Amino acid sequence: MMRLSIRVSLLLCLGQASLLAAAGPVVTPLGAGSYLSGLPPGAKGPPALIYRSVDLHRPMPTCDWWSSLAWVPFSEPMYPHPLAVRAVEEGLRVYYPGPGITANNAAIFGFMAGGRDDLVLGHSSIEKFPQAVVAGFSDWFVTAQFGETTRGMRVTFGHGSPFVFAWFEGGEPVVTFGREAPQVFSGSAAAPVLGVRQGRRCYGLFAPTGSTWTGLGTSRLHARTAGKPYFAVALLPDDKPETLALFQRHAHAHVTDSRVSWQYDEARAMARTTFSFATRAHEGGEKGALFALYPHQWRHSKAALTGHAYASVRGPMKLAAGAEFVTEIPLPGLLPALPLTESCDRAKLRECIDADLRDKPRLVGDTYWLGKALGKWATLLPLAEQAGYESAADECARRLRGALENFLTATNAAGRAKAPGEGVFAYDAHWGALIGYPASFGSDGDLNDHHFHYGYFLRAAAEVARRDPAWAADSRWGGLLRLLLRDIASPDRADPMFPFLRCFDPYAGHSWASGHAKFGDGNNNESSSEAANAWSGLLLLGEALGDRPLRDLGAWLYATEISAIEDYWFDVRGDLFPKDYPASVVTMVWGGKGANGTWFSANPEAVHGINFLPLTGGSLYLGRWPDYVRKNYEALVRENLAFETRQAARKSAPPPADGAQWDQWADIIWMYRALFEPAEALREFNARPASFKPEAGNSLAQTYAWLTAFHSLGQVDRTVTANSPLAVVFLKGGQRAHAAWNLGAQPRTVVFSDGAQVECPPRSLRVK
Repeated sequence: MMRLSIRVSLLLCLGQASLLAAAGPVVTPLGAGSYLSGLPPGAKGPPALIYRSVDLHRPMPTCDWWSSLAWVPFSEPMYPHPLAVRAVEEGLRVYYPGPGITANNAAIFGFMAGGRDDLVLGHSSIEKFPQAVVAGFSDWFVTAQFGETTRGMRVTFGHGSPFVFAWFEGGEPVVTFGREAPQVFSGSAAAPVLGVRQGRRCYGLFAPTGSTWTGLGTSRLHARTAGKPYFAVALLPDDKPETLALFQRHAHAHVTDSRVSWQYDEARAMARTTFSFATRAHEGGEKGALFALYPHQWRHSKAALTGHAYASVRGPMKLAAGAEFVTEIPLPGLLPALPLTESCDRAKLRECIDADLRDKPRLVGDTYWLGKALGKWATLLPLAEQAGYESAADECARRLRGALENFLTATNAAGRAKAPGEGVFAYDAHWGALIGYPASFGSDGDLNDHHFHYGYFLRAAAEVARRDPAWAADSRWGGLLRLLLRDIASPDRADPMFPFLRCFDPYAGHSWASGHAKFGDGNNNESSSEAANAWSGLLLLGEALGDRPLRDLGAWLYATEISAIEDYWFDVRGDLFPKDYPASVVTMVWGGKGANGTWFSANPEAVHGINFLPLTGGSLYLGRWPDYVRKNYEALVRENLAFETRQAARKSAPPPADGAQWDQWADIIWMYRALFEPAEALREFNARPASFKPEAGNSLAQTYAWLTAFHSLGQVDRTVTANSPLAVVFLKGGQRAHAAWNLGAQPRTVVFSDGAQVECPPRSLRVK
């Protein structure tokens, strides 16, 4: 029986975890490095209990929109959009947030309400289930099992789908409404299909042919299916007969698989994504699916739209039909580093580099804060090279290699397996996760933020590989580096160690940061810029190694994430945020809201800056919309003035004269301002106090080089692309400057879409 199977599965999960803990970690060599198979003694790890069915053996996805289903006995609210759903004792709660979306200065709200305006899909023979478990999943759909396989139900739901598909054993579908009896606008007790209205929400209830209903006129509708086990509930865009007929044609073509594939078209600078649906038709001849596209998808797709749409916290979702659809998103160009220009005083730059390298390096630290140090050294190295400051470049390379090689080695100087505080990666086979110790921000027990942390490691490794590709060969340190990238974004669904694309949601178009998503608003992702940093690191590492599949994976992730950033974090076109949302930015995207705040600070400098840093050659996408950059910056100034005025009032101090008096991350803000107003940003940098310290992952030299580069080159020109990902165009006074890096071993001609060509010798930067 399924109940027994679930219990046995959970006991096996607990037992396997206990055996691993008792046996202790094993040092597993990989190339020149090694990692621990099993967690080091005393280390915190994820829970022993995974809520999954006994026949589900694949590595368990975390950092997904539905992850709470695997972490708790039922689930927290999940937001596949346009629906919101939650596994509860009575079955699956289904809700449409669209009519209730509101906004104020704190957030755009589209969360799952308290139960009055939803429905529950339940089982006629089971009043309350003991738990729900993950029974299966594909790239953006998941299946939950309630009860036993012989007496229970399986429900399948996913991103973009207006349907919940169900399969019943030992009973029949029961739909219970939170309000009073729903209004039936189509169908009758003798018809298998009902169209019902619940407040401002319309649903289709699709029982098998020959079914009847009891309970009409009450809040509990029971489908009498004559032994047929399939059923579907759908959110309808309206109550028109032709709309119900459209959904009826698709209702019994249950989605059984969802798959994403990608291609980077280098010649066209385009990331092409194909989204495919597989269905099983339980009756009727329809094999296609109905699916709603997010704005970042319908902007870049020729999908067969039906003319219907749903409201969501991401903006309007447009309904389409078919077995697949394709998006083509332009790849924003990036660079390993910006070029030094005539505005950059080389002597002053050297002074900045010396100041940045004055502190004794820490080669061990938790994976986030050490990662930021790695990021700092990785940006300094190419600046020192361009300045002809070879001793400083060598010092940066030494620090990068020393810290990376230490963390990529599982034994200490005495030859023993490392303790958690010594800097080590350990593999947890139970969840299929690589955990770096020392950990931080829940990267161990909650499996949070792996793409943020490991992105810094991979970006730093790409910089070492730029100078020495052999260092990152699989026979040396590349094997461990590939383990890191597989943890955050394995491109292989059959990977025996890691889930497919752990941190990246291919349908939503962006990353998720929480491993468990145990929140009322679902999962969340705060620092979109640190996610972009991870994907630019993959792209750069692939280019440095001549590894096209890795490069193309990075290009696809980078382009897609940035398209989502521009729509859902920044709304650069100004057509998605509600009119009653006064903020210029969503700093934290949740499943059920878009928040104007951070986990760690109410200071507007942090609220805005967390989606700017780290500013590198992979951050040039931030300047693609200069008018929006100005809008964001001016909003920051206003918000900071109000914030500092309140702070001063609390301290009975004089109010600030203006909002551009920065007490946190001033260097990050100057660099952002330089995207549209470089002369003023450079003036502020030059007027900084002698004691000024840059943000932990940034440096004085990087700030100065960035400001002077934009002072000389102008703004990013997004209208021109190139046949290389490492190429960017700047525009100043009507004149374009074309910059390109060649990380390969052979000369390369980079061709731009405006006809310009740049000849790049091996492993070099050229500007024309």
